[in-house]
Amino acid sequence: MSEEIKSHLFAIRTTGGQEKVVMRLLEARANANKINIQSVLLVSNLKGYVVIEAINPSNAYMAVEGIRHIRGQLRGELEFKDIEGYLVKKSTVSQLAVDNVIEITGGPFKGMRATITRIDPDKEEATVVLLDASYQLPVTVDANYLKLTSESLSKD
Repeated sequence: MSEEIKSHLFAIRTTGGQEKVVMRLLEARANANKINIQSVLLVSNLKGYVVIEAINPSNAYMAVEGIRHIRGQLRGELEFKDIEGYLVKKSTVSQLAVDNVIEITGGPFKGMRATITRIDPDKEEATVVLLDASYQLPVTVDANYLKLTSESLSKD
């Protein structure tokens, strides 16, 4: 019978824009001082925070003590479900549907609105018809460059 080891997750508040610096400093301190922390996560949607994973909470406190750009910590612990949505990259294609109105966020058609006419989940691409063009021009675009507009979201 193997006992499951529970990790503790802590959100550490940093100076805005310094998350990567703090992450590197924590990593270096953990390696140099042999502090047992499992990981330091940089969550792109969580500005001003890094997440530390440690089996022993006192190791997390030792790791952050005196590090530049750390402004404190959220009280208590995070649950895995709190950050799970940030860790699992959802396929952009899975969130799209034919007839959705989208905005193109990259490439030569950046900033244009379009309607999806076909989706190819295997290639992570969608064929769209540009709404702003003077005639119907089907264009195949990488799905990562597509963002649902509020028009599509309000239809649901």
